Amino acid sequence: MGANALGRKEQGMKINDFVVRFANVNGTGSASANALFTKAVFRMGVPVTPKNIFPSNIQGLPTWYDVRVSEKGYLGRRHGVDLMVAVNPQSMKNDYREVLPGGYFLYDSTKPLPPGYDREDITHLGIPLMALCNAEYTDARQRQLFKNIVYIGALSALCDIEFSVLEGLIGDQFKGKEKLIDPNIKALNIGVDYVKENFDYPLDIRVERRDLLGDKILFSGNSACGLGAVYAGATVAAWYPITPSTSVVDAFAKYAAKFRVDPETGKNNYAIVQAEDELAAIGMVMGACWNGARSFTATSGPGVSLMNEFLGLGYFAEVPTVLIDVQRTGPSTGMPTRTQQSDLLLAAYASHGDTKHPLLLPSTPKECFEMTADAFDLTERLQTPVIVMTDLDLGMNDHVTDPLVWDDARKYDRGKVLNADQLEAIHGGGGSPLAEMFGGKWGRYLDVDGDGIPYRTIGGTHPTRGAFVTRGSSRDEYGVYTEDGDAYRRNVDRLAKKWDTAKELVPQPHFYQGTNRSKDGVIFFGTSIFSAEEAIDLFAEEGIVLDAMRPRAFPFGKAFCDFVDSHDRLFVIEQNRDAQFKSLMTIELGIDPSRLISVLNYDGTPITADDIVNQIKTRI
Repeated sequence: MGANALGRKEQGMKINDFVVRFANVNGTGSASANALFTKAVFRMGVPVTPKNIFPSNIQGLPTWYDVRVSEKGYLGRRHGVDLMVAVNPQSMKNDYREVLPGGYFLYDSTKPLPPGYDREDITHLGIPLMALCNAEYTDARQRQLFKNIVYIGALSALCDIEFSVLEGLIGDQFKGKEKLIDPNIKALNIGVDYVKENFDYPLDIRVERRDLLGDKILFSGNSACGLGAVYAGATVAAWYPITPSTSVVDAFAKYAAKFRVDPETGKNNYAIVQAEDELAAIGMVMGACWNGARSFTATSGPGVSLMNEFLGLGYFAEVPTVLIDVQRTGPSTGMPTRTQQSDLLLAAYASHGDTKHPLLLPSTPKECFEMTADAFDLTERLQTPVIVMTDLDLGMNDHVTDPLVWDDARKYDRGKVLNADQLEAIHGGGGSPLAEMFGGKWGRYLDVDGDGIPYRTIGGTHPTRGAFVTRGSSRDEYGVYTEDGDAYRRNVDRLAKKWDTAKELVPQPHFYQGTNRSKDGVIFFGTSIFSAEEAIDLFAEEGIVLDAMRPRAFPFGKAFCDFVDSHDRLFVIEQNRDAQFKSLMTIELGIDPSRLISVLNYDGTPITADDIVNQIKTRI
């Protein structure tokens, strides 16, 4: 290996620019060990992104953990593997093929490789992982767990990762369980010592310390959503567990236990309910919001399907509701542990009849935090369900992101809520402005200021006035049941006016240029950002200029429409089969579909920059 490696070094080194894939068996404790590699690179100041690809069973099936290291900050998924850590015989044949020419194949050499593993364009790194662990540990479970730590130690030498960084991470991981620190450090050293005794090191694939991250953090989208809900003032969560959204509520529980406990009494100032199903969960949430509590639920596509009836009620009865949809691959059960952006149409038009819901489209954990908090203000301001659309990749994987920031001076926007004094003024006459505005009588569904949003009350505000009327059936402006067609039409026209108001209240798009430079534009959203930004740079290197816009919400406002109108062709990047975002644009804006060119990915893995470039190049 040594001579081969030296020859490769002369051809060029891959410093801070490579992909490592760990091929493991699910349920063997590999995820936490592999995360050590990611965190070590991060602590050395180099941009890094992990992708955990795991099966939907508990244990026993193949799982992969991809780590992309990119000094340029390109953190989307990339095709091909530079260094494969292959410790799963079930998947080894396919894993072997994934290694790029000039790459490395690290395997457990306790048993010799089967015939056929004889590629001359890669370097084979055999380390007897199981034999080393068998010699050191007697307990079978320890042998399995520490095998993962041994290969991390080996990689620290092979890839030149500072050992002190790994020591620090082990110390952080087992804080409060100090007796576990020394055994893990020992396992790391077993791997280091084997490399030093048997290989030339480090490889030409290596990490060099940089200072490229500043104050950035490594955080998951689901954790950010849970924390955002706490900061937004949420006190109630109801949900039914479903991959990949369960950790949203887990995070909320973790942070609520820290920030929502009365310091004097020790009592919880929050409630978390695991419902019998998703339908019950959103019903509980809507009931809590109806009573004035900030409440939310989290689910994925199958849950949203079940919630359609309540979402329609929330829209028509105008009850604030926050839903976090962590999208996975559908339809039906689909692939529960794979990612997609395939719930857009389901969420936007959830329920029957003429129904529309605002969607927020975060791209980073920071935006997950901010948009979750914003969702609580929006849902009360608009008195309608608001859905935060994340996905498995954003939700369950760690991402490099800007720090989460909260303004302590920020006030919650409860929207148009009348208090007892205001209700008295409305009904008291005497020429008060409120009495004149309402005509001397408050109406729950009365639009008095032209934005389509009525004034509401919260139960218990006044002993005799302002009963919180909620009707899911046709009614007049005062909440009185009627089947009069004119009254129904006035109501749904007002809801349409509210939708127009929402266009200016939701987060506005992000533009990548001050002024347009091209007749061609690119539109992308959510986790497509990571590869789309890289693709734009790749095009720029070839002298191809593309204007770019990242929508952050639905409905589409003026800024979105202006970008669309100013380009002849628009490449719409999304991760689903049926071009759902393109359909939203066509439905809502009446765009000629021939101007919209789909760039799609729907295999359950995040889209890559190469996918985007190759699809667009065929149309330019």
